[in-house]
Amino acid sequence: MSVNIQDLAGRPVIIGGGIAGLMTALHLAPEPVLLLSRSPLGADASSAWAQGGLAASFGDDDDPALHIADTLAAGDGLCNEEVATRILRAAPAAIEDLVRFGVRFDRTAGGTLRLGLEAAHSRRRIVHAGGDGSGREVMRALVAAVRSIPTIAVLEGYEARRLLVDDGRVTGVLARSSTGPVVFATGRVVLATGGIGGLFNDTTNPLSSCGQGLALAARAGAALADLEFIQFHPTALDGPGRPMTLISEAVRGEGATIVDETGRRFLMAVPGAELAPRDVVARAVARHLAAGHRVFLDVSEKPGAAFAQHFQTIALACRRAGIDPAHDLIPIRPAQHYHMGGVAVDHAGRASVAGLWACGEVASTGLHGANRLASNSLTEAVVCARRVAESVAGSSGAGGKPTVAVEHPSSDPVTVRPILSRALGVTRDGEGLLAAAFALLPLAQPHGTASDPAIVGLMITISALLRRESRGAHFRTDYPNHAAAARRSEITLEAALAAARELAHAPAQESVI
Repeated sequence: MSVNIQDLAGRPVIIGGGIAGLMTALHLAPEPVLLLSRSPLGADASSAWAQGGLAASFGDDDDPALHIADTLAAGDGLCNEEVATRILRAAPAAIEDLVRFGVRFDRTAGGTLRLGLEAAHSRRRIVHAGGDGSGREVMRALVAAVRSIPTIAVLEGYEARRLLVDDGRVTGVLARSSTGPVVFATGRVVLATGGIGGLFNDTTNPLSSCGQGLALAARAGAALADLEFIQFHPTALDGPGRPMTLISEAVRGEGATIVDETGRRFLMAVPGAELAPRDVVARAVARHLAAGHRVFLDVSEKPGAAFAQHFQTIALACRRAGIDPAHDLIPIRPAQHYHMGGVAVDHAGRASVAGLWACGEVASTGLHGANRLASNSLTEAVVCARRVAESVAGSSGAGGKPTVAVEHPSSDPVTVRPILSRALGVTRDGEGLLAAAFALLPLAQPHGTASDPAIVGLMITISALLRRESRGAHFRTDYPNHAAAARRSEITLEAALAAARELAHAPAQESVI
């Protein structure tokens, strides 16, 4: 599509070309909207890698109340029950929206949606598309739908570098393409930039997902919430490749077991065993590895011969690694997978800065609490995209004249990855978190290539230091128990920098938050 950039002033700007961004654009149509994507649509989004599908209560033995109860249990006391109720009751209708946009979900011989089971779900309620290729199929359909609508201007190869803010209100977006910097004047911006996997050595996400949306929001003055809650998937293919290949929880939902090199199912003493909540399984696997064992997924009996048919993407990855799942055990280890924290938003996706919304993994709605229930994330993105679009459409596009902006370099997380990987893994402790804060503070100060990843890492680290308890995916060995009262966290960049500077100047015996 040929676009004259001068004609785009005043349009809502969506930053990010994954499921959240595409759905927001589709729901805004026919209002003119601008969608910015660093890469060709579908080429660099975590959404396209999603294997597990979308959770919704379609089954005859299921209802939204059960889905809500499972979500609250997995969230370990930190879910916003009102938010969870709104989102999960809207889930079936949102999936029907996807069908109308052309998504081909897997169905039974009778034509009903085929429903899968994943950890911590009490019913089979996971809707898949193309077996373990759910994200790829959803993205295929949504990209085609977006490209078919003339009022959606898609600019690929444009990276947002800064949000322009005047008097507490968004006035524009500073972006860069191969031809140089450009400012888009707008009073309405939607962040749909995905997660933070690229900040870790071991991740199942694209390495380019480095928390760019969090950095944009933080530098604009927005509050971020629950940053310390980072989900590690317990079953990533253990090998040299990075990013790591995810082995979907749906494989365990179909009966696969976790064993060590002796063949022992060491999770049998854990309530739920292989289908316990992800944080529980990830810690158990990590402990067993730390004790000198190797850990494997055994699919030979269940799903057995059906494995290669139902999980084609995973089977292909195994074959490329020289593993025949029909006869060989699949080596696994935990890897960073999903961020429950994000830009603090209200029920309509509005951030604390006027004119700014967030949707998808970059947002913190309160649905996931301390530990995301499997396959709730794509559901959240699809449901919340409609609400964000309605809120954006009902808001004034007036944002004032953008101030002159100084261009900033593209982000490079290479110096930040080892710091976060050491301090913010499956388990944490105060000493390691303090060391990370001290290492990140000087990287966060200058406007260099590590600056944006460092400020995101620093805000996560300070949030983890302030949470002196273990809850869900946040497990501190120095504070192994729940605090008396559950509380969500919230932080700004200014507060994080102030806390880090205070720690850096505190006497050694006092430098513990």
